[in-house]
Amino acid sequence: MTEPDLDALFEAAAAVRERAHAPYSGFSVGAALLDEAGGIHAGCNVENAAYPVGTCAEAGAIAAMIAAGGREIRAILVVADSPDPVTPCGACRQRIREFAHPGTPILSGSPEAVQARYTLDQLLPASFGPEHLAHGA
Repeated sequence: MTEPDLDALFEAAAAVRERAHAPYSGFSVGAALLDEAGGIHAGCNVENAAYPVGTCAEAGAIAAMIAAGGREIRAILVVADSPDPVTPCGACRQRIREFAHPGTPILSGSPEAVQARYTLDQLLPASFGPEHLAHGA
C-alpha cells in the first residue's frame, strides 16, 4: 500500500466517522477500505434503538465495496476516538476474511493518526474462509 493510498483511506474513514449514527453508545467509528481496482469505500457505524442491533463501520464499508462492484479488500482502516487502537469486532473480522487474504493490512487509528498496523492473520489466526467450502470433484 502506498502513502497516497493510506492518506486516502485515512481521509475517507475520518470523514465518514463524523457522519456515524451513534446516539446510544456515543462511540462513532469510521472505516475505509481499498479494493482491487484502487477504489476507496467507506462506512460508519449506524446504531438502532433496538440496541445492540446496528451496523458496524467495517460492514458498511464492505457493503459499499460490493455495491460498487469490488470483490477484494487490499487494505482497511478503522478510525475511532480512543486512546488505544480499535480493531474490528469478531464478526467484522470474519466479514473482512470473506474478501481479504491473510496478509491484508488492517490499520487502526484515532481521528489524528494511524495508531497500529496488523494483518488479517494476526487478528483472525487459523480462520475459516470461502476456500473451506469449495466443492470437490
